[in-house]
Amino acid sequence: MLLDADGFAAAVEGLAALVGEKPDLIAAIEARGFAIGAALAQRLGIGLLLIRKWGKLPGETIAEDYALEYGTDRLAMHVDACAPGARVLLVDDLIATGGTALAAVRLVRRAGAHVTAAAFIIDLPDLGGSALLRQEGFPVHSLVEFEGD
Repeated sequence: MLLDADGFAAAVEGLAALVGEKPDLIAAIEARGFAIGAALAQRLGIGLLLIRKWGKLPGETIAEDYALEYGTDRLAMHVDACAPGARVLLVDDLIATGGTALAAVRLVRRAGAHVTAAAFIIDLPDLGGSALLRQEGFPVHSLVEFEGD
């Protein structure tokens, strides 16, 4: 999809159509989430917050560990990346088990901001990630779902 200009544009427009009240920021998760999040932020006329793997950001950061099926990993963001009270839309290409997305939500919340919703190109609902995020109390949107493990 990223290699096809029309497909990429359609995905960004599709995500933009799913956004209710315009947030203050898009929080995009490394790496494909950066491309999608940047395009969506530009389309909505809002800022972009980058959430990266640990050790990749310069300056002072906060970090959050999360579980993978084969171990653990860590995400980070700059401590001053968003203002307390900011309304943030979490964006990535895919939601599977939800571990990475939930760690990103925890980071944004630790900064004092509010995650208003999460949006993904693809949801794999049988892996439980979108349900896990909904349990956190905010809507989860996706353009397509693929069933099965």
